[in-house]
Amino acid sequence: VSHEAKVLSAHRTPKELEAFISQAEADGVQVFIAGAGLAAALPGVVAAQTTIPVIGVPLIAGSLDGMDALMAIVQMPPGIPVGTVAIGKPGAINAALYAIGILALKDASIAKQLKAYRKTQAEKVLSAKLD
Repeated sequence: VSHEAKVLSAHRTPKELEAFISQAEADGVQVFIAGAGLAAALPGVVAAQTTIPVIGVPLIAGSLDGMDALMAIVQMPPGIPVGTVAIGKPGAINAALYAIGILALKDASIAKQLKAYRKTQAEKVLSAKLD
């Protein structure tokens, strides 16, 4: 799946963020993944500027190890939804898979590949041995 990764801040680069979102919409982006730590405003700010689905990934940062980011992202006001996943790398992986699931709704090839991936994951579990 093609993608673009970019570092932007809701607080420190708001104009650049707004321009990025506008350009992404014009380019046909179908889903955003926004990772953020601490106050974790980025996913909510992205969601406030677009109707394209936004997945928020709380990142581990500061003394609360990402719990502050999780609480910030998950508590969005009604009308500005952000799908929220787990903290850190597991959340980032699931965000990517969730985004792929969204894309798979309109692309049979992506849907087929996602099903194959899920089958492989199940096979790994079923073939696991206890020592």
